[in-house]
Amino acid sequence: MNENRAGLGYQDFEEIRIGNIFYIDKTDFIRQWWEYADKVTLITRPRRFGKTLNMSTVECFFSNRYADRGDLFEGLSIWEQKTDGKECQYRALQGTFPVIFLSFANVKAAAYTDMVYKITEVIAKLFEKNRYLLEENILSENEKIYYNNIVPGMDAGIAAGAISAMADFMRRYYGGKKVIILLDEYDTPMQEAWLSGYWEEAVSFFSGLFNATFKTNEHLERGLITGITRVAKESIFTGMNHLEVITTTSDKYETAFGFTEEEVFASLDKAGLGGEKQEVKRWYDGFAFGSQTDIYNPWSIISFISKKGKYDAYWSNTSGNGLVNSLIQTGVPDIKQTMEGLIQGKSFEAEIDEKIVFDQISGSPNAVWSLLLATGYLKVLSLRYVGEFKEKVYAMALTNLEVRSMFRNMVEGWFCGSVKTYYNEFINALMNDNVRKMNTFMNKVALDTFSSFDSGNKPSTQAEPERFYHGFVLGMVVDLAGTYKIRSNRESGYGRYDVMMEPLDKAGKAFIFEFKVQDADEDEDTLEDTLANAHAQIEEKKYEAELLANGFSKEQIRKYGFAFKGKECLIG
Repeated sequence: MNENRAGLGYQDFEEIRIGNIFYIDKTDFIRQWWEYADKVTLITRPRRFGKTLNMSTVECFFSNRYADRGDLFEGLSIWEQKTDGKECQYRALQGTFPVIFLSFANVKAAAYTDMVYKITEVIAKLFEKNRYLLEENILSENEKIYYNNIVPGMDAGIAAGAISAMADFMRRYYGGKKVIILLDEYDTPMQEAWLSGYWEEAVSFFSGLFNATFKTNEHLERGLITGITRVAKESIFTGMNHLEVITTTSDKYETAFGFTEEEVFASLDKAGLGGEKQEVKRWYDGFAFGSQTDIYNPWSIISFISKKGKYDAYWSNTSGNGLVNSLIQTGVPDIKQTMEGLIQGKSFEAEIDEKIVFDQISGSPNAVWSLLLATGYLKVLSLRYVGEFKEKVYAMALTNLEVRSMFRNMVEGWFCGSVKTYYNEFINALMNDNVRKMNTFMNKVALDTFSSFDSGNKPSTQAEPERFYHGFVLGMVVDLAGTYKIRSNRESGYGRYDVMMEPLDKAGKAFIFEFKVQDADEDEDTLEDTLANAHAQIEEKKYEAELLANGFSKEQIRKYGFAFKGKECLIG
C-alpha cells in the first residue's frame, strides 16, 4: 500500500487497481461466494462497509466485458489460489459470464410515481448500455420494438419484467451462457417508501420486480443482492425459498466486508501510524459479523490514514441519520430510557428479529433495536436462548466511541437555538439552588420541546410529559456526563419517574428528581398537590439511601419534584 494514495470515495475496483489506490484484498469473497453455490444471495451490511466495491470486484472478475483483464487481479487472493499445487482454477473463470450490475443507491423519492420513474431510469440505462444486442440477428422484430420501448417513465408492469428480459437477450447473444445479476443497495427505495408514506405501493411493485428477476428467471446463473437491512421476505421476496440471507449475525462472509484488526494494524504500520493502534481500536473497533469480532469500518480507517492520524466521527458523519433520529426522538419512552444507558457506555438485552418490517417499526422498541443493529450502531455482546421456542435474546451496546459521539451530537441537536439557551439556564439555576429560575426556564424548555418528542399524527396529551421527560434526561446525560453519573428509572404506574444525579466530585451537590403527571384520581386538584405527592414518594421510597450509602451527606442532597399538567410544569 502506498499511504499517499489512501483516497476516499472509490467504489470501482478497476479504478482502484489502475490508480494504485489504497485497497485491502477482499477477493477471497469471490471464491467463497462461488463455492457456496447459492442461487440467490442477499447480504446485509451497514453503510460504508465495502458492499459496492465488492460488487464491482465481482463484476470485474466474472463479466465478459473484462475478458483478458486478469491483470486487475494479479497478486490478489483469488488469482493466487492453488489446488493440490496446481495453477489457480479461478483464473479460468475470469471474464467468462454475461453480467448485469444495477444499483438502487440513488432511488430516493418522496412519492411512489417518482420512485417508479427513477427505477425505470436505472433499467433504461441498462438497455441503452447493451444496445449492441440490436445489431445482431438475435432479437425478433417484436422484441426489438419491446427493447426500444424500455425508456424512463415506462409502465410499472413493463419495468417489472425488463431485467429478466435483458437476461434472456444476453443469454442468447452469448451462446446460451446464463447471466449473473448483481443488485446493489436494493433497500434504499424501500426505506424512502416507508419514510414518505407509500410503503404498500412500493411493496407491490418490488415484489413483482424481484419475483421476475430472481425467482422465475430461467436465464439466471447466480444472483447477488446487497443492502443495509433485511426487509422481511413476506414483504418483497414472496415465495423466494431459494434466497440465502446473510445478516450481520451470520457466519458466512464474516471477514469479506469491513477490515479485520490484523488488516487495520498492518495498514497503520505502513502509514507510519503504528503508535495509534490502541486509540484507533477504542474509536473505531467494535463491529462484529458472525463469530468474527474486532471488525472496523473501512471509511473511518481510510479517513484516519488520509488525515494523517486525526480522530473524528468520520463514518457517522457520511450521511444523514434522519430515520434513526426520528425513531429515537419520537419513540416510546422505553427507547429513550435505554439510550440514556447506551450513551453512558452501558448495555441492554432485547429480542431481535433481523427481518425489518418497516410498517411495524414505529410502535416496537425491539424493531428499532433490530434496525440499529443492522445499520451498525449497535453491536452484539452475547446471545442466549430463552423459553420453549428458544427465542434469541441479545445483549447489545453502542458499537464504539465514534458511534457514541454520533448519538451525543444527535441528542444535543434536539436542544438547539433558544431551547438550548433555556436548557443551559435551567442547569445553571439547578446548580445554584434557584428554584424560581428553574421553574421559569423549565417551562420554556417544556413548551418549546414537547412537540419535538411527540409521536404520530394523533399524539396523546398524557403521553407528552413522558416523552419529554426522557428526552430531557438524555440531554442531561449528554451535557453533564463529565461531572455527574445520571441514573433514570421509570417507576410502576403511569407517569411516575425517578432520576438521580450523583456528582463525580464527592464534595458536590447530588440531586433526586421525581416526575409526576397530575392525576385527578389521586386527589390532585392542582399542580401543587401533584408536587406534594412527588415529594412524598421521594421520602416514602427512601431514594436518598443510595446516595447516603455512597458517602454523601443529607446536606449535599437536593430533592425536587416535577409536576406536569399538559405543557405546564411546576418544580419545587
